[in-house]
Amino acid sequence: MSTRQTTMLRRFHGLDRVRLDPGDDLLDLLVPAVAGLAELRGRESDIRYVIHARSMPVVAPYPRNPLHELVDRFGLRPTAAFTVTHHACAASLLAIDLAGRLLAVDGDPDALALVVAGEKTFTKHARLVPETSVFGEGAAACLVAADGPRDRVLSYASSQLGEFDGRLDIDKELQAAYQRGYPLAMVEVMEAALAQAGESWQTVRLLLPHNVNLVSWKRLCRLTGFPLDRVVLDNVPEVGHSFAADAFINHRTATARGLLRSGDRYLIAAAGLGATFSAMVLEH
Repeated sequence: MSTRQTTMLRRFHGLDRVRLDPGDDLLDLLVPAVAGLAELRGRESDIRYVIHARSMPVVAPYPRNPLHELVDRFGLRPTAAFTVTHHACAASLLAIDLAGRLLAVDGDPDALALVVAGEKTFTKHARLVPETSVFGEGAAACLVAADGPRDRVLSYASSQLGEFDGRLDIDKELQAAYQRGYPLAMVEVMEAALAQAGESWQTVRLLLPHNVNLVSWKRLCRLTGFPLDRVVLDNVPEVGHSFAADAFINHRTATARGLLRSGDRYLIAAAGLGATFSAMVLEH
């Protein structure tokens, strides 16, 4: 990148550094995230589905399949292990919703789904969203059950705007149109999720964003009136945009900082190039 580009990303977008590990591969990135799930230990036999929420359609050269290697590493025997990519960086919310639907049909009250997210920045297009954000290598994992006492999903809304599909790095008109349309599209899907859950900007305690940059969330807070200090932005300058893992990474930060109390309603929001806008309301 040029000096002008790095200066803009730091001063205007609030990005500073990203986490990269050029010596390791995708499996090395995902394994510690799954190993960190204390609730998984002893319940490996209850895992029915393993879902990798992914932004990129291809992450490893054929015939390697890092997701199946992950399943083997932890001795899991799920009914199915598969990837969702169609929502790009909003795929983690799609994966949670899909996992819940599958488990509800499964009918086993003890059944679980393991959702993982995280990718390597192995190409130029996996490293940078022009004039917007820089990708980092972070991974996270969570367990989903059909029912339970914590982090209950109250709503899920998603909108796909195909007019923004294309190469933003070479189509400057498309890039400009996407930047103009992004704020309203993001607000619309967040407010749809709030309405579906019977909540409002006044009743949600916290907003967990995707870590695209700071300036976009400042703009969105001005549009909605939601306080900026209740948006978990700690990881934007320190971690970068970790593809579909941002929601889980920010949830970990929020719980570690004690920002969520039992019964609090909170909102997760994400956007994926292509373009998908998604939001989910949960009860902690």
